[in-house]
Amino acid sequence: MAAAAECDVVMAATEPELLDDEEAKREAESFKEQGNAYYAKKDYNEAYNYYTKAIDMCPKNASYYGNRAATLMMLGRFREALGDAQQSVRLDDSFVRGHLREGKCHLSLGNAMAACRSFQRALELDHKNTQAQQEFKNANAVMEYEKIAETDFEKRDFRKVVFCMDRALEFAPACHRFKILKAECLTMLGRYPEAQSVASDILRMDSTNADALYVRGLCLYYEDCIEKAVQFFVQALRMAPDHEKACIACRNAKALKAKKEDGNKAFKEGNYKLAYELYTEALGIDPNNIKTNAKLYCNRGTVNSKLRKLDDAIEDCTNAVKLDDTYIKAYLRRAQCYMDTEQYEEAVRDYEKVYQTEKTKEHKQLLKNAQLELKRSKRKDYYKILGVDKNASEDEIKKAYRKRALMHHPDRHSGASAEVQKEEEKKFKEVGEAFTILSDPKKKTRYDSGQDLDEEGMNMGDFDANNIFKAFFGGPGGFSFEASGPGNFFFQFG
Repeated sequence: MAAAAECDVVMAATEPELLDDEEAKREAESFKEQGNAYYAKKDYNEAYNYYTKAIDMCPKNASYYGNRAATLMMLGRFREALGDAQQSVRLDDSFVRGHLREGKCHLSLGNAMAACRSFQRALELDHKNTQAQQEFKNANAVMEYEKIAETDFEKRDFRKVVFCMDRALEFAPACHRFKILKAECLTMLGRYPEAQSVASDILRMDSTNADALYVRGLCLYYEDCIEKAVQFFVQALRMAPDHEKACIACRNAKALKAKKEDGNKAFKEGNYKLAYELYTEALGIDPNNIKTNAKLYCNRGTVNSKLRKLDDAIEDCTNAVKLDDTYIKAYLRRAQCYMDTEQYEEAVRDYEKVYQTEKTKEHKQLLKNAQLELKRSKRKDYYKILGVDKNASEDEIKKAYRKRALMHHPDRHSGASAEVQKEEEKKFKEVGEAFTILSDPKKKTRYDSGQDLDEEGMNMGDFDANNIFKAFFGGPGGFSFEASGPGNFFFQFG
């Protein structure tokens, strides 16, 4: 009797547990069905909640984990989804959808090799599964893009790397590694806003991501915001002390900042030779820092202009605008050097570029001055023809005309060859033309100011050099050149 009673007791104790287990399964199925309904309506948050309730009721059911994995994938939470997918296939290795979801999560996170293993297992279970076949191809394509990108990065073909990463990210949208590589290459291509955007997106999800912090710093560094860049590099190194790229960039940034500041100090103190050396040393620190190097070239160009090495100054400014074609200061510096070396066409071109970019009164005046000098340079230099200075007095201009007119008068060269006679006649006319202009205050003023002499009846094509000569020398009987010895002539009035 005692044994029977004990048995009854045991039966009484176990029966409710069996009933609870069945009830739990029914309740879990109810939660799953509700989750499915919300999933179908694309209310993934509610679907997630109900699948979680189902798992809590029956934690050994593979399909519940599979469903929650699918929901997490739709929410973009691939790492969490991967955990659920892996649990689903641990519970049931024949669960094809579980393997597909595990592979899809691996691929979305950028682990293409692990994705291939998952898809292969799905194909082993169902070799006709078209989704597994396509995803397997996608995973292999991502591995190929990775391989090409790695090679092209070494070749510094950053555009190609960006292309490969864009293609890879179509299959691996949650891969931070691919995004960071793309952002770094965008930085090297000078596409800083795009690179900043990619890095910022990652930091919003993971504020301690050392690679993203490094890219943010790199953008600032290449935009010549060196002090702020150093702060990001330091922060990246705080998160990952062995981050080699951040370490090198931080060291370069500090060295570049110090050399540039030392060069500026030497320049302000008038020590141009030292400033030149410091700017040159700074230019050797990092050839990839386009904007800072453009400023260093312009600074060194300014130093060279102070040292009157104008050709070197022009070369430095040219290097500056090659690096940064929007660098107004470099165009202005080069234009001034062109003016100083009388290369007026080049100066006009630079000032036009500046004025198109910044339409200020100052830039307009600089352009106008250059255009005036260009116009002057294309006219005859009457001062040079007479051999006098631009500040020559009236008497000096007359003396110069007397000397040059007698030197080039056609009668003096009547015995010379036809070629020589033609050349001397041309010079005689130019001397008369120069005297006509420079001896007349009104014409001289217009000439000096760069105005057209053909205006207001000053057409130089109408004057006669012989009449100018006669008017200057006078004499009732005319004039002639007579020989006074071998190779010597003197002028005689009749």
